[in-house]
Amino acid sequence: MPEVLVRIEKVNKHFGENHVLRDIDLDIHSGEVVVLLGASGSGKSTLCRCVNRLETVDSGVISLAGVPLPDEGGELARLRARVGMVFQSFNLFGHLSVLDNITLAPIRVRGLSRREADERARQLLDRVGLGDKADARPAQLSGGQQQRVAIARALAMDPQVLLFDEPTSALDPETVGEVLDVMAALAADGMTMLVVTHEMGFARRVADRIVFLDEGRVHETATPDEFFDAPRTERAREFLSKVLSH
Repeated sequence: MPEVLVRIEKVNKHFGENHVLRDIDLDIHSGEVVVLLGASGSGKSTLCRCVNRLETVDSGVISLAGVPLPDEGGELARLRARVGMVFQSFNLFGHLSVLDNITLAPIRVRGLSRREADERARQLLDRVGLGDKADARPAQLSGGQQQRVAIARALAMDPQVLLFDEPTSALDPETVGEVLDVMAALAADGMTMLVVTHEMGFARRVADRIVFLDEGRVHETATPDEFFDAPRTERAREFLSKVLSH
């Protein structure tokens, strides 16, 4: 069994009176693709953001490669650099070229030289099918192209795990596939991934495990075939009957 890369133990999170994560326990192994499914408001995105420490937790521990994530400080910055994140909105810098968007963090945070960072960025642009867009500005790209740049930017930090928070939900239908294809290729290459998505076909095809959240709790963990063909809980059956009926 591969090593546990991300360990989430008894994690709780409140927003005011709203208890959004309730005693979450989850291990993600090296090279594994875990897809979080659940209705809106079930806690999926919040859990993702807690793993990247964009949100702090009220109680519990999140560890990366056996090291608990601290709440703040330089050690948190170093650990966070090993957890890449791709957001629903692409969060690219509009005034920078595609190449500069990708090289900014490796130069500033990892201390790469301009030449090293440029070389790596161009390799990653080729990998996501955008080798000819290095000098373009984000506004000149489609939504799908911008999201592929955002994936290349996350990969440029050489993360141990990549988090995807609904990466296709802001895209036109015809560009969704190009982003999912890049994600599937990363999974095939052994990238450890935690994915929040509403793309059920992708979840079934690419996930090693489905984790179903409801009202802040893990209700079910299963292989894709088990989850989609024979969900064990009534809540999961209800969820699937709604999302798969259209």
